[in-house]
Amino acid sequence: MLSAEEIARLPYRPCVGIVLLNAENRVFVAKRIDASKDNPHAWQMPQGGIDKGEDPERAALRELHEEIGTDKVAVIGESQSWLRYDFPPELVEKVRHGRYRGQEQRWFAMRFLGKDSDIDLDTEHPEFSDWRWENLENLPALTITFKRDLYTAIVQEFRHLVA
Repeated sequence: MLSAEEIARLPYRPCVGIVLLNAENRVFVAKRIDASKDNPHAWQMPQGGIDKGEDPERAALRELHEEIGTDKVAVIGESQSWLRYDFPPELVEKVRHGRYRGQEQRWFAMRFLGKDSDIDLDTEHPEFSDWRWENLENLPALTITFKRDLYTAIVQEFRHLVA
């Protein structure tokens, strides 16, 4: 296992995240396919890495399509800064082969313009087993512990869009 000093020297993986809002201002959340059945805190919003040379907004649209099978959206907001979270020390070597200490993300708020039937989790590389629309304020309680501070910051950043 890597030492705390070795982990602290690792970079953050550049990523994007998407707060997808439906017409009722509820947020898309999905349950990770690799979640254990006894973990109720395995819900998250779509997110993923930025390819080398890729624009963050373009990456967000690509990730959305790759993860939930649709990009019928309009971008309505962007986080003011990059938001970070660290992986728990016991996960650092398991996630992305130990190359990153966590993720640094640019978040985008998007309005879903499609119908629920446009969402398809049966993608080329499925990441989610279930999905639903949820109240923005509930998001921190639904996610795994090490992402809760990040999700709290996201709620604060985009709260004005659902008021």
